Amino acid sequence: MSDIPSKGNAAPSSSAKASDIAADSWLLRLTPSVLHPYITLARMDRPIGTWLLLFPCWWSLALAWAAQPQGTDGANVPDGAQVIVLFVLFAIGAFVMRGAGCTYNDLVDRDIDAKVARTATRPIPSGQVSAKQAAAFLALQLLIGLLVLLQLNLFAIALGAASLMLVFAYPFMKRITYWPQAWLGLTFNWGALLGWAAVTGGLAWPPVLLYLAGLFWTLGYDTIYAHQDKEDDALIGVKSTALKLGAATKPWLIFFYGSTAVLMFAAGAYLSLGWPFWLAMAALCGQLAWQVIALNTDDPQDCLRKFKSNRMVGWLYLAGVPLAGWIGAYLPAGT
Repeated sequence: MSDIPSKGNAAPSSSAKASDIAADSWLLRLTPSVLHPYITLARMDRPIGTWLLLFPCWWSLALAWAAQPQGTDGANVPDGAQVIVLFVLFAIGAFVMRGAGCTYNDLVDRDIDAKVARTATRPIPSGQVSAKQAAAFLALQLLIGLLVLLQLNLFAIALGAASLMLVFAYPFMKRITYWPQAWLGLTFNWGALLGWAAVTGGLAWPPVLLYLAGLFWTLGYDTIYAHQDKEDDALIGVKSTALKLGAATKPWLIFFYGSTAVLMFAAGAYLSLGWPFWLAMAALCGQLAWQVIALNTDDPQDCLRKFKSNRMVGWLYLAGVPLAGWIGAYLPAGT
């Protein structure tokens, strides 16, 4: 395709039109221009990735807390105030680690990004930030993430550190497999394990089921996202599930999102969560079904809208778990 740009010279294309970079971002308007390349490098102006990383953490924290009145997982359980602190710590951790992941990914992919219209104007391929500056920025973000991790118990610290192996391997997956979205799912949903560990000091079936649910959820939403770049990716030899599945994407999305819902149901059923959870799950399933039915994989803007709509999936599950837990704690059994 002739409009694939050279480095630093992004031409408009179907991919460029689908970009989620907001030129009028309020964060960029309110901050000094010298910070703008680093804000965009860490995607601070595009928070959807932070939400998608954070929700599995918050879901897991909520599940672990909902389990405690039922006597799950022993002694030394944090009280309500401590769990709130954990919610805040995980929010900070998700913010900086999402930024670190984007920075690392852009460092590794800087030559590829320079050849794709949607990514050629990113700070590194466009020359706004040098590789050395990006590496220093990455180190700063990782340091902040480490400080957050060190506030958790020893088991959670070890579990959190183990995720770095997945993080560092992810940018290379698109070079060797058509399923990099599966690796992203393994990476982006690690918080489903970590949140439970932070509350209980161990693991159990509910966070494992939630982790698997997150894996299929990511396979769904990131396949939708990858359809924005499928033309450029095919030309430069980058692999994705969008290219692998092609016209069969919708049937596969039904499988991905169906598996997501079943595993989310299973995590709640394991803890015998009450009717608010099932009500939230019904709404969540409706949202996922809408994505599949209404999706136009040949419209990059529509793909971006459906991708971003997964924030609602996150909020629905997060609302259902604590409501069910609180009602179960205060109402008689069978209510």
